[in-house]
Amino acid sequence: MSERDKKKKDNIVLFPDLDQRFLEKGLQSIQKKSYYEAISFFKEALSLNTTNSEVQIGLILAYYELGSLHQAKDIAKNMLQSGLGDYIHVLDLYLMILVQLHEYEEIVATIEVLLEEHRIPAEKLEHFSKMLDFSRRMALSTIKKEEVDENYYTEEENNYPKLNLYSLQNSNEQMKFIAKLHHQNVRPYVEEIKGYLIDENGSLFLKTLLLNILKEQEYDKEIAVHKFNRSLTVLPNELEEMGAQSQREEIWAVLIGQLEHEDPVLLEHIMVLLEQQFFLLYPFKLERYSNTTWAAGYHYVIKSYFDPETKIADYIEVYEVDKEDLMETIRFIKSLEEISYSNI
Repeated sequence: MSERDKKKKDNIVLFPDLDQRFLEKGLQSIQKKSYYEAISFFKEALSLNTTNSEVQIGLILAYYELGSLHQAKDIAKNMLQSGLGDYIHVLDLYLMILVQLHEYEEIVATIEVLLEEHRIPAEKLEHFSKMLDFSRRMALSTIKKEEVDENYYTEEENNYPKLNLYSLQNSNEQMKFIAKLHHQNVRPYVEEIKGYLIDENGSLFLKTLLLNILKEQEYDKEIAVHKFNRSLTVLPNELEEMGAQSQREEIWAVLIGQLEHEDPVLLEHIMVLLEQQFFLLYPFKLERYSNTTWAAGYHYVIKSYFDPETKIADYIEVYEVDKEDLMETIRFIKSLEEISYSNI
């Protein structure tokens, strides 16, 4: 390097809190669903401050939204090993990713070690104990298959294969099955699909996927759906897009107004839960209470995971909602979260 270049390099002055500026830009990109752009900003921030836990969490969320679960997992695991960020917060993210990857044995091993070392706070014991029980069951019952094959079908006399929907053991198998069904004409199987959609024992996850197939193929006849002890008759071709439900967008708008500048990282955690729950609810909506009340409920639930001292009274005041209504939404969101774990 020449003396002149050396002097130029020595004269470079970094703006204060530049890593925070890149963090904010990354979070804005996530809100715009520009995940690749977000990753670029977060990496710029990390190059300036490798120990910024908020930046690393932003990277986890961006990779998660892109479906790059292994990258998200590696970052979360490294944060846990390095002690970066709030341990329980990062642990929740790590376990959520492991659930999506169906790595139930790793979940069991992780939680068992933490229980033995008494590293889980008392207020989170029930949450992690339930996740441990669920993961143990899944680890024992999951049948690993590389691809959906002819075993999912049984031939009938009419030469149309019968869908054996109840043979699909988990969401991984269901996704592969739907990917295969996506390229076929679904109409020969409508009667069987109808039966599954009204069966209270049917997987909520698979019901959503089946409805989405019917919508994509513009099926225009009435069909009944049963979820959460509620029934609804719909025309699949007239349903809202699964990823653009109007109520979810309205709730999200309320939350953005409250948290976009105050706590954008918390906002992203709420978004993840909101998307998961509206996926399972589809095509139903959250009923009885205003979207503002539901927004307050989601805000409280996620905040309380990170801060057990969170007070409901604060949310009643900020969102200007009724106390009893808010408590009911919180109860429902938590019950739906329990159902979500059993339908992953």
